[in-house]
Amino acid sequence: MIKLTHPYISSDEILAVTEVMQTGMLVQGAKVQQFEQNLAAFMQANLVSVVSSGTAALHLALVALELGKGDAIIAPAFTFPATVNVIELVGAKPILVDVSSDNYNMDPRQLEEVIRTWTGPEKLKAIMVVHEFGAPADMVEIVNIAKKHGLYVIEDAACALGTISNGQHVGCIGDIGCFSWHPRKSITTGEGGAIVVKDSHLYQKINILRNHGIQKLEDGSVDFVAPGFNYRLTEFQAVMGDLQLRRFQNNIEKRKHLVEIYAKELSLVQHIVLPKMIDGHSWQTFMIVLNDQYDRGKVIKSLAEKGIESNLGAQAIHMMTYFKEKYGYDKDQFPNARLLYEKGLALPLHPLLTEDEITFISLSLREVLT
Repeated sequence: MIKLTHPYISSDEILAVTEVMQTGMLVQGAKVQQFEQNLAAFMQANLVSVVSSGTAALHLALVALELGKGDAIIAPAFTFPATVNVIELVGAKPILVDVSSDNYNMDPRQLEEVIRTWTGPEKLKAIMVVHEFGAPADMVEIVNIAKKHGLYVIEDAACALGTISNGQHVGCIGDIGCFSWHPRKSITTGEGGAIVVKDSHLYQKINILRNHGIQKLEDGSVDFVAPGFNYRLTEFQAVMGDLQLRRFQNNIEKRKHLVEIYAKELSLVQHIVLPKMIDGHSWQTFMIVLNDQYDRGKVIKSLAEKGIESNLGAQAIHMMTYFKEKYGYDKDQFPNARLLYEKGLALPLHPLLTEDEITFISLSLREVLT
């Protein structure tokens, strides 16, 4: 089976993890600090804290900004639900904005309209923008809108390590950026994530919150100054992520090359829409959109019979049971999100794939769609 994605864990990483485990120092030590420093250098970021998951990063971002009950946070209608789950977890209200059909990201025009027409009792406080599948969102427009209305910008860059927007690494543009090291991401520590900030006070606050609310004092003792979380990354995860980061640029180049082959092989296939080729895209996922005439479930099954794994890309939040029932959304309320959720088809993409496999996948898809 040609897998949709496959983490590449090298023998060097396995050896390094084993060596760390043998030391007995397993949680948030020198390896974590080294990983944070190298991430900051790679992204040209000010301050980086690694945490236990991408969701933990998003949750910490909202808690650190003191967002909660009585607040409203704007998020895209098409994303993995973790983006919006954390808004619910802090007691704030998620306000959805439809996405653009060509880049799958929050539409700035609709964002502006949602802000202009907002009349709810909750106070708009932040925009949570997602760089879906590694495609850079329009950060110039979104940041300008945020500044005009006095809103925080939180970047969900879970899929977007290596993504560049107007010369800057995404996650480093807004107030806080959040990353994930889940196995489906371009580098992985099994589970894991990171938070990027510019403000040193906010950085200190996040580091306290991720570690039970502990603050180290000058005399070497500790105090508990906040009701914090256990969102720490382990030492063996950190060394694993750090080694993957060292070869990550080659990973990106391989992904871009494979996407170019996909684009060439599928460019003449009727009744599908290919993802937009955007400068700075890091291509965590390659998702096409099927025409209405195709049943995606049947397409997935037919590809599986040929030995190819495929799947949906992300969810339309307003069509998920919890959000639909709580907020009374209609399925047609966010048409682009619905289209991408119902007709989006993610195809295999990872650095272990060969050019011949991409050609075979493309040929197989053409056969399935005829």
